[in-house]
Amino acid sequence: MVKHITDEFDTIAAISTPAGEGALHIVRMSGDDALKIIDKVYKQGSKKISEQPSHTINYGHIVDPRNQQILDEVMVSVMRAPKTYTREDVVEINCHGGIVVVNQILQLLLREGARLAEPGEFTKRAFLNGRIDLSQAEAVIDIIKAKTNQSLNVATQQLEGRLSKQIREIRQIIFDTLGEVEVNIDYPEYDDVEEVTSQKIEDCALKVKEKIEFLLATAQQGKILRDGLSTAIIGRPNVGKSSLLNELLQEDKAIVTEIEGTTRDVIEEYVNVSGVPLKLIDTAGIRDTDDVVEQIGVEKSRQALESADLILLLLNQSEPLTEDDIELLEETKGMNRFVLLNKNDLPTEIDLEQVQSYLEPDEQAYSISVQQHEGIELIGRLISERYFNGQVGDRDATYISNVRHIALLEQAEQAMDDVLNAVHSGMPVDLIQIDLTRSWELLGEIIGESVQDELLNQLFSQFCLGK
Repeated sequence: MVKHITDEFDTIAAISTPAGEGALHIVRMSGDDALKIIDKVYKQGSKKISEQPSHTINYGHIVDPRNQQILDEVMVSVMRAPKTYTREDVVEINCHGGIVVVNQILQLLLREGARLAEPGEFTKRAFLNGRIDLSQAEAVIDIIKAKTNQSLNVATQQLEGRLSKQIREIRQIIFDTLGEVEVNIDYPEYDDVEEVTSQKIEDCALKVKEKIEFLLATAQQGKILRDGLSTAIIGRPNVGKSSLLNELLQEDKAIVTEIEGTTRDVIEEYVNVSGVPLKLIDTAGIRDTDDVVEQIGVEKSRQALESADLILLLLNQSEPLTEDDIELLEETKGMNRFVLLNKNDLPTEIDLEQVQSYLEPDEQAYSISVQQHEGIELIGRLISERYFNGQVGDRDATYISNVRHIALLEQAEQAMDDVLNAVHSGMPVDLIQIDLTRSWELLGEIIGESVQDELLNQLFSQFCLGK
């Protein structure tokens, strides 16, 4: 893909801090006219921002040139191309965090020649100007949305180019093979050139397939760290579901009473459990009921049960197993679940052998007490062992977390399978070459070497304004 050059772009501006009141706000501007525009509105004696050294921050005032009214006392950062985020001249105005003043400053910059930036346009320019590739650009939004230290680490590694490096290495293997194939086809020196070339292609396909499989092996873990593990807390009424949610969140998010059926709706919250982001879903107690409102809650609970990645099935250890308990044990059989026996601080009344009879041979029930804060660390350990082999967010691992990347890697792997099948079927080399080239192009889409403008617009539209 041919990169754009900065001369093709106008100057853009946007507020780069969240909306609302705060200590500070930042208005960012990028483009060839950024310094010219700030010169019109910045005042501090006879100083001009355009005369200040690059990568300095300067004290002064933003003044409306029409009436010389001071809008705010500010600090203005000056960063000259190409050593900036966008590889263009960049100006950042640090003003007080009032809603009115920051909007007045932005409107002033727009009136003096800047254009309001589109969502993600600063990062889009960084990509188009060759500062970062597409996978690194996508990592920016993952950093912004990171929910745990581990998910932040995965996104940071991608921004630093760890994934890009591996993709480029794989593409180079294919590229070198394609070059040899072309030479052998155009300048055959041996009678068995077709056989030799086919062997080279097969060796390449096997090597590339192995490397792609290695990356895809981290896909489930990467998606969990990026998007969170959708976790439904289910059980019959009054077994401690809402108490468990509150314990995990460390706040009283859900109402807890002794009255059955208190929770009437599905409550969703994100929580960090041993480094794994869980999208917790506290459901209404699942049971037969004549209460119309509770029936709606139970139906929503069953829908949450079907869509969840993980189920925390709570049973009351201090009471015998009920028909509702048995129904849930049967209904969730074969699903990703942990069966938790709550209230172990009370005398045990449940028949443990009966519970075990409803579990898989390699499955067990775990005794906890939400009331006594026992078992929360156990849940984290169980999740870590099941999904991450006990090592969440290994700093040395490259996790594939982006759905687009996963899809492209899977297609590239399929193209390698097609290459191998074609070689084994004795197809002509020039036809096999088509699938080899296709895999090279698919991998290029991950880092933006071959990508359509429509996809770029779609990807960067997910960013906030000012990023």
